[in-house]
Amino acid sequence: MFLALDIGNTNITIGLFMMESNTVLPKPQKVWRMSTSKKRTADEYAALLMDMFYYNGFDAKKVKYVAVASVVPTLNSVFEELVSKYFNKKAFFVNHINNGGLVFKTGNPKEAGADRIADAVAVYSIYGGGCIVIDFGTATTFDCIDSKGRYLGGAIAPGPMISAQSLSLKTAQLPQVEMKKPSKSIGTTTVECIQSGLFFGYVGLIKELIARIKKEMKVKHIIATGGLADLMSAEIKEIQAIAPDLTLEGIRIIWEKSRGKK
Repeated sequence: MFLALDIGNTNITIGLFMMESNTVLPKPQKVWRMSTSKKRTADEYAALLMDMFYYNGFDAKKVKYVAVASVVPTLNSVFEELVSKYFNKKAFFVNHINNGGLVFKTGNPKEAGADRIADAVAVYSIYGGGCIVIDFGTATTFDCIDSKGRYLGGAIAPGPMISAQSLSLKTAQLPQVEMKKPSKSIGTTTVECIQSGLFFGYVGLIKELIARIKKEMKVKHIIATGGLADLMSAEIKEIQAIAPDLTLEGIRIIWEKSRGKK
């Protein structure tokens, strides 16, 4: 089995892939999530992970390879220790060097997050060139890949939950609210007003960025991933497909390509 770990600021997504003849099969057999905590030790994370294996009927001893995409640098050493101690393996980390052959047309590759690299590699491999990937995570990222598969860059905006938390933290009378589509744009309660501003304002942000990106590159596909992809995509008709496991697939593809170079 092949284990892919996507370590984000809010959640860690774990994808377990099956293997045949030493080749990792597409699409994870099982996906789990746990909350990200910078205070947890390798042993504490391992306990959570081993419970997931056990209660879902998988034998952790059968994991042959582990690959990681992390945007939380302080946890890299924690998961290096975890993989070494509990799987007796060396973890492979996606980064601007271990990138599956992704070509950066401009900019500084060192600044690209591992998750964005994985998304870009996966979307080009699965959908082809001329793509925008919108990842609805803690931050919402736009990544642009041209017709030749080159990474052009993109955009980063605060995720809606960050905006909701900021409203609650920075204002005395505004509560933390659930992110959902309200029935109308004119709210009649404080909660409805916040939900309207967050949801419809966010829809406007996404549509505006898509429109501007289309003026700067030829776009064939717009793909959404991340925790809020389903909610937001229903309102944004420009989004053609939702790929919930895109980052995990990118980790798998990058690992396979990097292994082939050895």
